[in-house]
Amino acid sequence: MNLSNTGSNFTTAVYRDTLNTAIIKNVITVVLCISINYVNSTLVYTFTKHQVFKMNPRYILYIHLVINDIILLSLFTLVHVLSYIVFTLKVSLCIVLVTIATLASLNNPLTLAFMAVECYIAICFPLRHTQICTVRKTYVVIGLIWAISILSILPDVFVALATESLEFFHSRVYCVRDTVFRNSNLTVKRDVSNSVFLVIFWLTLFYTYFRILFAAKAAAKDAKKARNTVLLHGFQLLLCMLTYVYDLMLQGLTYLLPKEVLAIRYTVAIFIQVLPRLISPVVYGLRDKTFTKYLKRYLLCTTSANTHPLNTLKRA
Repeated sequence: MNLSNTGSNFTTAVYRDTLNTAIIKNVITVVLCISINYVNSTLVYTFTKHQVFKMNPRYILYIHLVINDIILLSLFTLVHVLSYIVFTLKVSLCIVLVTIATLASLNNPLTLAFMAVECYIAICFPLRHTQICTVRKTYVVIGLIWAISILSILPDVFVALATESLEFFHSRVYCVRDTVFRNSNLTVKRDVSNSVFLVIFWLTLFYTYFRILFAAKAAAKDAKKARNTVLLHGFQLLLCMLTYVYDLMLQGLTYLLPKEVLAIRYTVAIFIQVLPRLISPVVYGLRDKTFTKYLKRYLLCTTSANTHPLNTLKRA
């Protein structure tokens, strides 16, 4: 089937794959989702089982990042599979899914920025680190992250509720953000807010990186590790930015290869939405010796007396 129309005034024509191609794409997407989420879920489980992680602000922020990755990847896979099974979704359901996905998407760069600040405080103000970066303040920061994200997406929801007809919310659309938040002013607002956020994020990363770069020689070893960590934050933020150029990449590649529009959409979606979710477990879970020590056992579904939470707490 080359082209399909939902028959509604609110929908547009969308190309569709053949049955065999659709099955292959969905199998690949689901396998990737299950594999990555298994590792991420193991990270969360490891965190909950050992008190030593719960008392460290750095691990708390890291797990918050991982949880957002799980949410993003699960929603992407759900919407992707549903788009092949039922093709369209009710607008009301789509708004809920898009809103949650947008919240998690905004949370990631905010969390990365605060993680960079925590590294900066640990290196440049080591004597005050335990006073500034407490567990309680870390959870307050996480609450602030969610508040900022909610305030960013709520205007879109309110404008849609105020301007769209009741019939629109009962109609069915191909579930992407632009089909449910159709007001042109919302697109401008989104572009402006994304630009402001990204400028703040990059300034934060550059500032913390260079301050750590010129940290005291007495902390040279820790400073080097912290600089590498901030650089990794920058790499992750770069991957987060790909979401903002998703449409531009689609338009450019489709213009160059108009006959491969379906393959381009799928490849770009996997590259932007799925592969970045691999970064957190690989970069942080495997780089951190303490985390890796317990993570290997849980990944292989094996435990021992040495890794019991009570023993971990005693050693800590």
